[in-house]
Amino acid sequence: MKNRKSEVLAFSLVSGINKAIARLVDIWDNIGIQEEQRVERMEAVKKHIELLMNEMIIEEENLKLRILKNISACREELDILYHELSLEPYQIDQSQTVLQLEKDLRIKLENLVKEKTDRLKELKSLQEEEKSLCIDLCATPYYIPTGSIPSHQQLQDLKEHIKRLSLERESRVEVFSGLRQKISQLMNEIGHNPETTLEKDAVCDDADTFLLTSENIKALKLIVCQLEVKKETLISTRDNLMEKVSNLWNRLEFSQEEKNHFENNIKGSLSVEVRKLQNELDRLDELKRANMEEVIENIRHELMEYWDKCTFSTEQREAFAAFYSDDFKEELLIKHEEELARLKNYYAQCKVLFEAVNKWEHNWQLFQDFEKKASDPNRFSNRGGTLLRESKERAKIQKMLPKLEEEIKGYIEAWEAEQGTAFFVKGQRFMDYVANQWEELKTQKEKEKSQRLKKGDNSALRTPPVKRPHGGNSIMNTPSKTRKLTGTPNASVMRTTVSSTSSNSAGSNSMGSTFHSVTGKPPLSVQKTPHRSRLPDISHLTPLQEFKSDKPAASYTQFAVSSNKELEKKSNNVEAILNSTAKDVLH
Repeated sequence: MKNRKSEVLAFSLVSGINKAIARLVDIWDNIGIQEEQRVERMEAVKKHIELLMNEMIIEEENLKLRILKNISACREELDILYHELSLEPYQIDQSQTVLQLEKDLRIKLENLVKEKTDRLKELKSLQEEEKSLCIDLCATPYYIPTGSIPSHQQLQDLKEHIKRLSLERESRVEVFSGLRQKISQLMNEIGHNPETTLEKDAVCDDADTFLLTSENIKALKLIVCQLEVKKETLISTRDNLMEKVSNLWNRLEFSQEEKNHFENNIKGSLSVEVRKLQNELDRLDELKRANMEEVIENIRHELMEYWDKCTFSTEQREAFAAFYSDDFKEELLIKHEEELARLKNYYAQCKVLFEAVNKWEHNWQLFQDFEKKASDPNRFSNRGGTLLRESKERAKIQKMLPKLEEEIKGYIEAWEAEQGTAFFVKGQRFMDYVANQWEELKTQKEKEKSQRLKKGDNSALRTPPVKRPHGGNSIMNTPSKTRKLTGTPNASVMRTTVSSTSSNSAGSNSMGSTFHSVTGKPPLSVQKTPHRSRLPDISHLTPLQEFKSDKPAASYTQFAVSSNKELEKKSNNVEAILNSTAKDVLH
């Protein structure tokens, strides 16, 4: 359609020129211009038309040349920008006209120039932000060649780098704040003034001036460790001084008011407390030298307490000969202090063992108390469930003692393997000490039994058996009485009263009654035979009585096994069944 319009315009141009020439010819005819003049004038018209057309052609040719030059220049600039911006080269459409190509290239060039400007502007902003972070962190900036145009990937990497630096800075600021607060706190606690430049910068009010480098952070952590070590050292020194001061206070018999007054005035930083305690210790040392005998006597009392805590035997105590010296001089005081320090250290090492041994001895004493109660023939007169409670407690202790012995034995073996030395309780190995305790108990029970038998024989020889009148003390059998138990129609209770008399004082006389529960009818032998046989006196029997063995028991387990076998033999001679209370006591 466009071609048709141009062709119509060209045809109309030619038609217009022809009309103009025909008009000129008519004018020339009317004027009567000759042929020669017409030719001249026609040549002038032709010349004017050709000149105009040539000028127009030249102008259009120049326009074409300018357009081609612009295209070439644009292509050169585009190639440079594509290379600088790391973009793929622009592909020219060969079907385009020169004018269209020039327009497309010009638009593309403008876009690339704008993109280049935007990239450089963004790069500048990012590099300024990165520079600030790198200065604070002493980090290496992200490398982009100077004068080059960053690519999209480079800009993205730079942003990620800045993000990492920002997170690192936030982390270091948090760490620095914590370290700064910790350093200030430690300095205040120990009374330390900043000495180095780093310490001063760390605790100064303007925290922004501190460079958050990794080296500075490490240096601050090192300062914290040094201050903590110094604090621990001061605390240890203070505690040691306080312990020495307290010991001297006690040995010099200071009043509680004086102690409280000093403790209230000592409050402050650790350095101040250590200095005041050292001054007080020096003052007390002077008083100690002036009151040497009193101080040594107080130390001896403390030594005796630790000898008891450490279960030392008489031989171990007598090994410290200085304890019995009367030469109250500095050398004697030093020996006592060294011995007391050694005992304290030994007790601290073996504290768990001593506590376990004390627990065993406490239960052992309870067990012995129950044995004494079990030997008392008057225990059956007690009511209110006391016998049942004692029986349960006694059974509990019987189970606990062997467990404690095995547990302590394991503790001692582990301690001896670790320390490379033996552990003694009152001069004996623990298991030997336990075995001796059981042997002593056995010997005591046999001695008591012998005394009872001897006493019974003497009483029998002095008092002949006679028929006991009403209210008398002679031995006689009472008629058996039976009564039905509630809820058990087939059960009856036979009461047998056994009395003994003696010509000795009233404290040696005893009378006991035991109830035996019989199920159903008694055996025929019992029905036909009068009740003249006495029941064995078992009111005083315990698992530890009647125990006979040539070999001492090494622990409660061996002792209990032998006792139970002896009791089983004696139980076969009992013809009646005891009630529930009596059975609890026997077991």
